[in-house]
Amino acid sequence: MLRDELNNLVQKRNQKTIGEADDRELYGALLEYTKEKLKDTSPIQGDKKLYYISAEFLIGKLLSNNLINLGIYDETARLLKEYGKDLARIEEMEPEPSLGNGGLGRLAACFLDSIATLGLSGDGIGLNYHMGLFKQIFENRRQKEVPNPWIEPEGWLCDTGISFEVPFRDFTLTSALYDIDVAGYENGKNKLHLFDVKSIDEGIIRNGITFDKREVAKNLTLFLYPDDSDEAGNLLRIYQQYFMVSNGAQLILMECEEKGWDLRKLHEHVAIQINDTHPSMVIPELIRLLVKKNIDFNEAIEIVEKTCAYTNHTILAEALEKWPVHYLEQVAPQIVPIIKELDVRVKAKYNNPEVAIIDEQGRVHMANMDIHYGYSVNGVAALHTEILKNSELKAFYDIYPQKFNNKTNGITFRRWLLHCNHELTEWIGKYVDGFQKDADQLQGLLEYIDNETVLDELLAVKHKKKEELSAYLKETQGLTLDPNSIFDIQVKRLHEYKRQQMNALYAIYKYLEIKAGRKPAMPITMIFGAKAAPAYHIAKDIIHLILCIQSLVESDPEVSPYLNVVMVENYNVTMAEHLIPACDISEQISLASKEASGTGNMKFMLNGAVTLGTEDGANVEIHELVGDENIYIFGESSDQVINHYKNYDYRAADYYINDGQIRELINFIISPEMMKIGEPYHLLRIHAELIQKDWFMTLLDLKEYIGAKERAYADYEDRRSWSKKMLVNIAKAGYFSSDRTIAEYNKDIWKLK
Repeated sequence: MLRDELNNLVQKRNQKTIGEADDRELYGALLEYTKEKLKDTSPIQGDKKLYYISAEFLIGKLLSNNLINLGIYDETARLLKEYGKDLARIEEMEPEPSLGNGGLGRLAACFLDSIATLGLSGDGIGLNYHMGLFKQIFENRRQKEVPNPWIEPEGWLCDTGISFEVPFRDFTLTSALYDIDVAGYENGKNKLHLFDVKSIDEGIIRNGITFDKREVAKNLTLFLYPDDSDEAGNLLRIYQQYFMVSNGAQLILMECEEKGWDLRKLHEHVAIQINDTHPSMVIPELIRLLVKKNIDFNEAIEIVEKTCAYTNHTILAEALEKWPVHYLEQVAPQIVPIIKELDVRVKAKYNNPEVAIIDEQGRVHMANMDIHYGYSVNGVAALHTEILKNSELKAFYDIYPQKFNNKTNGITFRRWLLHCNHELTEWIGKYVDGFQKDADQLQGLLEYIDNETVLDELLAVKHKKKEELSAYLKETQGLTLDPNSIFDIQVKRLHEYKRQQMNALYAIYKYLEIKAGRKPAMPITMIFGAKAAPAYHIAKDIIHLILCIQSLVESDPEVSPYLNVVMVENYNVTMAEHLIPACDISEQISLASKEASGTGNMKFMLNGAVTLGTEDGANVEIHELVGDENIYIFGESSDQVINHYKNYDYRAADYYINDGQIRELINFIISPEMMKIGEPYHLLRIHAELIQKDWFMTLLDLKEYIGAKERAYADYEDRRSWSKKMLVNIAKAGYFSSDRTIAEYNKDIWKLK
């Protein structure tokens, strides 16, 4: 049936057979075919529905993922192979939806997959960003941001014809709702609802990603996280957030009324999950809309309190949004009296400025509003939740201990194993069954821990993925990698707390070691991938530093046979799907207490990489699962780090002055060799930053990090021992399935019927 249907479709679209059609023509036909199959997939129904509101949904390319979840991937791949066609190459024709940035958005995408896979009724709500965050290109060893358009005339977006009016202070905007079907694995489907603005104008973009931030009607859905380094940027973010939640709240109430549900019993039929603080304004907006529907103000507050739940993803102050009241008044004055009343009620109950919604500076603390007027607050890893309860949100935990719970993050194995690593999936399938739906079955691999044939097969799979990555990066970015070297990979958003700068200092250490004649037994390939926010100057300096080291190593014939440092351009989901299966050592080196969870650590683990990391986020749980011998942990603990901040006793300059090795590594940043390659201003700035500020304590753990990395490299030489570490990591990865995470959310928070 597939052969006939696809042949007919290709003939109808292109007047060609499958064999005659090129990859782009076949992609168009497969897109149309898959969308038709999704139309025939039954929507998931229930007496209670989840709405997952998030500023980001980093969904990645959808063709292969949908084919897998519809149960027709293997059949499609085999059919195309008969005609000499490669499904993986055809998928390269698909633009990646540019709807997210990092872990927050990728997590949301995994959650939607798992919600549908478990047969739960739950839709995502977000914005339809035309240009996404930005496309990263490297010019003169520096990051340059350019637009990243992804919307094509034929794609996954479906125009629903639904629109709402969103009132702002000075004007009203009309939305347009686009849906993307979210298929569960061998189950029904839900929706990702993406709101756009009808008056959008891509033509206002100038000089990279610059545009007039005041022309809100034309720019509102152009970019994710527009530069907020000025007032216009801050206001635009508020416009975006209010537009998202107002549309979302109107959609929720419309769907409830269409189903005949009593809005006074909203919580019996609806759960709203607020994913970080970006959607927080849904609380006052929902109250406002319920009052407009003739529900008493006090009752509206009670309804919302029982309907909204909040996920905290970070303890970083910058991510716990605080908007000045006068900003909100400029954008959406209609919700300000509601927020003020909510604040009055909190202050009447609790005489503690820490828990106020509006502080003494007139700033609205979004997380505080979420906690007071929601029924659940969850962290995203065991350590993170404990830090929230005992430190960062202790004042709230003392008031509402019953609201706090932990939901350790997870990843969808359909995307991060079945889709991106067919060889490993096939290998696992030889030895265990049912892992596609029940990830705990992976533990069955432990029976083969001493089987040399099985271990050799695993090493062969890893080597094949390294060869494939090397070919892919050569073809797409002109980078040369040695698949016989150790692949040591750090890919994630660029932020000082994730400490890419510490990894860069290791590259300098290894460069100097080789120059001194101390050559590694096995060649090392250090791979970085990250985007820095356009206004985050130090993060961009770190990228410049890494790219300068890359050039230095590449041009040195004494060093390059033993060390290769590369930074991939425009790191995204598609790039991750190539990098993660090929990784030997997974860099998870954030300052302890700062990474709420991480999900890259889980993806690498599932694909047989061994973690080198601090005791931070979900690394704690990975460590517990795999044991000391199958992970490389270094650095001070979260308690020690928290005490350093509390006591103000960390001074980077002390490490620089008192430790000759650290001083040598940092000074190399501004050495003649580096200054000749890089831009002195940026190298001098990152050099000074590491000595004078170093907010995230790079130098605190640097020497221990070097020691741990050297041990990992030495252990890698024993291939038999290393293959056992790989197997244990894969076998223990089942806990980190997002199916498990979502089942816990549903049992403890949503209680969907």
